[in-house]
Amino acid sequence: MNEIAIKERKFNRLITIVSIIVPVVVALLFTVKIPGVDRLGFLPPIYATINGITAVLLIAAVMAIKNGNSSLHQRLMTTCIGLSLVFLVLYIGYHMTSESTSYGGEGVLKYIYLFILITHIVLSIAVIPLVLKTYAKGYLGQFEMHRKFAKITFPIWLYVAITGVVVYVMISPYYPS
Repeated sequence: MNEIAIKERKFNRLITIVSIIVPVVVALLFTVKIPGVDRLGFLPPIYATINGITAVLLIAAVMAIKNGNSSLHQRLMTTCIGLSLVFLVLYIGYHMTSESTSYGGEGVLKYIYLFILITHIVLSIAVIPLVLKTYAKGYLGQFEMHRKFAKITFPIWLYVAITGVVVYVMISPYYPS
């Protein structure tokens, strides 16, 4: 087995582990409230902003690679992964100090909100292995497979980033004061 195949097996094992552990840990941490810690109500606009920045950087990364700037593309994608990790830590921190906020809108807006929220949650879980697999393919120099994965990963990740902002904007009037 050649060196790249060995690295790919290691990446695949790690991707599988991370793709299972992250959603499970997040779900479990939703049930844990840190005693004696005030609600971290300042976090939602921060992590919504991180989602917005991620969306912009994803688009910039695609533009960079289309213009032949693979170095900038790689830096932007690495930054997007870093921002996603920061988002995750802040998101967990908020939910470990706060009860979930219910959407207070009515009628068709409530159904639109629920559709966006549910698709956002489902796709945010699905995008984890896609992002990691796409990144690994690029890292290993398997650029044809990287491009094939990226054609699937990019729109899903962009949707998750944008809908993260939309969910925040729609629910923010209902956060407790």
